[in-house]
Amino acid sequence: MATPLRITEPADPAGNGLRTPPHNYEAERALLGAILMNNRAFERVSEFLTDEHFADPANGRIYQACAKLIEQGQLANPVTLKTYLERDDLVNAAGGMKYIAALLSGAVTTINAKDYGRLVYDLFLRRELIAIGEDMVNEAFDSNPDETANDQIEGSEQRLFELASSGTADGGFKSFGKALTDAVNLADAAHRRDGALAGVTTGLRDLDSKLGGFHPSDLIILAGRPSMGKTALATAIAFNAAHYFKTTDRPEDIGKQVAFFSLEMSAEQLATRILAEQAAINSHSIRTGGMSNEEFTRLVAAAQTLEDLPLNIDDTPAVTISTIRTRCRRLARKRNPGQEGGGGLGLIVIDYLQLIASPRSERSENRVQEISAITRGLKALAKELNVPVLALSQLSRAVEQREDKRPQLSDLRESGTIEQDSDVVMFVYREEYYLDRAEPSQRPEEDQAKFSDRHLKWQERLAAVRNLAEAIVAKQRHGPIGIVTLHFEGNFTRFSDYIGPDHLPDSLE
Repeated sequence: MATPLRITEPADPAGNGLRTPPHNYEAERALLGAILMNNRAFERVSEFLTDEHFADPANGRIYQACAKLIEQGQLANPVTLKTYLERDDLVNAAGGMKYIAALLSGAVTTINAKDYGRLVYDLFLRRELIAIGEDMVNEAFDSNPDETANDQIEGSEQRLFELASSGTADGGFKSFGKALTDAVNLADAAHRRDGALAGVTTGLRDLDSKLGGFHPSDLIILAGRPSMGKTALATAIAFNAAHYFKTTDRPEDIGKQVAFFSLEMSAEQLATRILAEQAAINSHSIRTGGMSNEEFTRLVAAAQTLEDLPLNIDDTPAVTISTIRTRCRRLARKRNPGQEGGGGLGLIVIDYLQLIASPRSERSENRVQEISAITRGLKALAKELNVPVLALSQLSRAVEQREDKRPQLSDLRESGTIEQDSDVVMFVYREEYYLDRAEPSQRPEEDQAKFSDRHLKWQERLAAVRNLAEAIVAKQRHGPIGIVTLHFEGNFTRFSDYIGPDHLPDSLE
């Protein structure tokens, strides 16, 4: 005669409204019985189910012991479990080895094991939702001066996301035949585009040609020394992408948003820079009020044209990855009234990586480790939302010590995992900046003829690189590396396509 199973469900005979957390002890016992009867049942649930998901701690302890034995290549049954569990307080409180033996009487078939495992996991999620809800209520009642209501909202959203993204069983092996079919489908889609970009456009012809646009789930690092123009280039890319999302007729891209996290400049400064670029007005004149009437008219006209651009600027200083993720998820859900297309998020730009704050729980004296955690978080964000993330980064001063000041991958500041986690690494380099500051002066022992010759050569070198910039693609996981020449107008901090003499029309040569 089998030992009767214990009944642990609390009752509410008084009917006073007491509710117990969702659970199904019978399903847990049936699943454990299936595993003990046939260890192959464990393979059907091990990808998403852990011992923490069981409502009955004793059942969780038994599942954990089964998992250890099976993963070590041993048999898990009541006999082998005795060695591990006969002195376990939780199991003994449930009935000890008699309880484990009795589990076999309620076992389900191996085929049904996954369904029972899913039920156990679903009930765990419901209990966690209840716990999160209770925490939200308690934290809202608790007046903590160090934590605002928005901080609590972001923390709750983060917990909900982590709960939703855990325990999925969608991974695993994919047959080579299925992988081949997916590869052919990608090739077919590229063929049908007839040369159109697969990713988000940068708005710069040669850069798009080199990269194929910015691809979903990619982390792109744009680095450079101060005054090289990395913020200007990132701003141009964000503007061009937003303009594309506003004007495109591709159904999958209509209505998408661009998120720009400006940790260094205010939203007004960034908007002023974009206005200066589009209206072709010196940004210094805009700030100081030195515009002519005609320039001010152009400025107003440009502002009216750009007003409904799907470009969203967040200038909160020292935000964390968690905050960025929360705000991007909100923006991804945004839909413009009356707008066709799916909407969503198309591109994330962060200026710049080293200004992102680490969560309080992860802060350490080792800044390299903090930056590594941030880059891993940005890569995870790109994969989670399936959008490209463009993050700017500073370079170390080692660049300034070399004669050739073109950046290299080793120049990335706190470069522990920046290079490793990124899919694309680009550098902005303007030789004009360095030559401008290297104007030769006459040496005491040098005659005028020699100095004039040196100065003339300097002028020729400077003229050759005037208004030119290089986007150096130093790493690209999916394509070639190399240098892309761009046109740069310093007065308007504007990047545009470079048109070489060999591409000029005959009438302009």
